Amino acid sequence: MYALVDCNNFYASCERVFNPNLCNKPVAILSNNDGCVIARSDEAKAIGLPMGAPAFKYKQFFKEHQVHVLSSNYPLYGDMSTRVMSILQQFTPDIEVYSIDEAFLQFKGFDNYDLSLYGDKIRQRILKWTGIPTSVGIAPTKALAKVANKIARKFPKQTNDVFVIDSEEKRIKALKWIKIKDVWGIGRRLQKRLEIKNIKTAYDFIQLPDEWIRENFSIVEWRLKKELEGIPTLELEAPKTKKSIATTRSFESTFSDLDNIKERVSTFATSCAEKLRKQGSSCHMIYVLLNSDRHKKDTPQHRTSTSVVLSYPTDSSLVISNAAITAVTSIFKNGVKYKRAGVIVTGLVPTDNHQLNLFLNENPKHKSLMSVFDNLNTKFGDYKIKIANQDLKRTWKMRQEYLSPRYTTAINEIIKVK
Repeated sequence: MYALVDCNNFYASCERVFNPNLCNKPVAILSNNDGCVIARSDEAKAIGLPMGAPAFKYKQFFKEHQVHVLSSNYPLYGDMSTRVMSILQQFTPDIEVYSIDEAFLQFKGFDNYDLSLYGDKIRQRILKWTGIPTSVGIAPTKALAKVANKIARKFPKQTNDVFVIDSEEKRIKALKWIKIKDVWGIGRRLQKRLEIKNIKTAYDFIQLPDEWIRENFSIVEWRLKKELEGIPTLELEAPKTKKSIATTRSFESTFSDLDNIKERVSTFATSCAEKLRKQGSSCHMIYVLLNSDRHKKDTPQHRTSTSVVLSYPTDSSLVISNAAITAVTSIFKNGVKYKRAGVIVTGLVPTDNHQLNLFLNENPKHKSLMSVFDNLNTKFGDYKIKIANQDLKRTWKMRQEYLSPRYTTAINEIIKVK
């Protein structure tokens, strides 16, 4: 059996843990630079606040409905997610962290367990130890566990936030209830194609012949059908190293001078290099993006990119930063006000196992230097140590006018009990 544990309204719930005054009130969490709504409490959904609503257009809406608006507090959310996932590991060794607020659990050898009580025990422990409410769906497959979770979330009073699909009757009833658009893995395009065939529910979907699905779709849809039929085809996935790493951000204001842009790109490249070292990878290629402000139609527009292929794989901040600066210099245009830049490192290989170049190799001193770099930044805080082409007094900061304290990750912002 598989379980899907999903944190309810995770971002809003994290804020409510440390600010109980937000409980039972509409809460909206904004994206980077306070752009648009990316998370809502149930109360915010009930008053009609849509996902993705631009904050500047909904200022009057927020005021009229007394919506509590908050900037994204990613350090807090990331730390709370780690706490939840560490609790889940106490219930089974087989766990797949699916997203920041979701995880799949597999129960092997739990034949004599009352899984409904076990799911409630999971939920209660997470709530007691972290304050985060969760919903638990348990079923024979991952896709059915998703369906069970939706039922638990939709009917909390009837299910006590835990629902188990452990019989054929429950499976059929659940599939007839859930709409095809709400099935895990059914995107908008596939939904439209299925609706043409008058497929409105998950139960309608599993009535389609296997041969027809194979001829008209792919192996992915066939596996999904089997999953909904109660036949496991999707195993838990082990954590994977990323195939590419990106740092793309908007500037705090538009820049038309090359020096400012070079400094920003150097900082983004250094960030990518740090992420490479954390996962034990080196890159073969660097991709640099540079974009003007598309919202200012009356100014010259320029959206461009270029790539640099390195002679040898590297994770050195010095090498990657210099290559990124050379790249952005080649695509920069005078007279254009740039608003956004990005650095992507790709062609990743393991740092401890890659093909060497007979004639060109990295300076061996870089390895120990980068190790000291990372250790000092870990000990004293991010960005305390920088390379020379970065501004020592400057750190990239998003517009976060409604930011709550980082209660669990910054000692000077820890919650105070009066």
